Amino acid sequence: MTFKEMFISSIGKKLVMAFTGLFLILFLVVHLGINATVFANMIDATDNGTMYNKAAHFMGSTVLIRIMEIGLFLGLILHIVQGLMLEMQNRSARKSKYVVNQASANSKWYSRYMGVLGILILAFLILHLFHFWVKARFSGVIPDVEIGGSHMHNMYALMDTVFQNEVAVLIYVLGCFAVAWHLVHGFQSAFRTVGLSNQKYLNLVKSIGIGFSILVPLVFALIPIAYYFNILPPFVG
Repeated sequence: MTFKEMFISSIGKKLVMAFTGLFLILFLVVHLGINATVFANMIDATDNGTMYNKAAHFMGSTVLIRIMEIGLFLGLILHIVQGLMLEMQNRSARKSKYVVNQASANSKWYSRYMGVLGILILAFLILHLFHFWVKARFSGVIPDVEIGGSHMHNMYALMDTVFQNEVAVLIYVLGCFAVAWHLVHGFQSAFRTVGLSNQKYLNLVKSIGIGFSILVPLVFALIPIAYYFNILPPFVG
């Protein structure tokens, strides 16, 4: 397969989707690890958002991480573009009424509507980037906090502010729900596309994928819920 065919052929598009999807799954693991540090404030009353602010500062100030951030955006854009192209290609291929009527019998609903879920997730990501990434990188409106002699953005306090709005909390929870359904199909599909054909291992990947698809979005969704209901204590300072 040539480089050009990777982006124009059906198989090529699926391979690009699979590899970028696996890359984004790894990102979700790292991102969850960073975000989950907000719960340190529940374990240690003296934390006051320190662990999360230090982790966020490390991710935002390390040169290597910033370079990888560019790769992340490129991978995300490529995943979205190829996904939409595959969705349009699949829809145009369903020419007969028979095929349309049999669609529900041949595939799961989330497999048929991956494009719709993808668009919902894209809208959620745009809002998420506006709330945090844009403000942290470009706005200059986030107050600083001094930790260990270093000044850094108080991202913990920013999250508390954003998630006091019930509309924002609802959108984030629904976004996490959409991510979960997207992952249910995408996780196992990615491994199958890159060549995993042994049924024994496919069943294992499917089980891991379902667990991952539930656990990761659930923890992400718990963060805005915990802030909104004041389960996570507000920043004191």
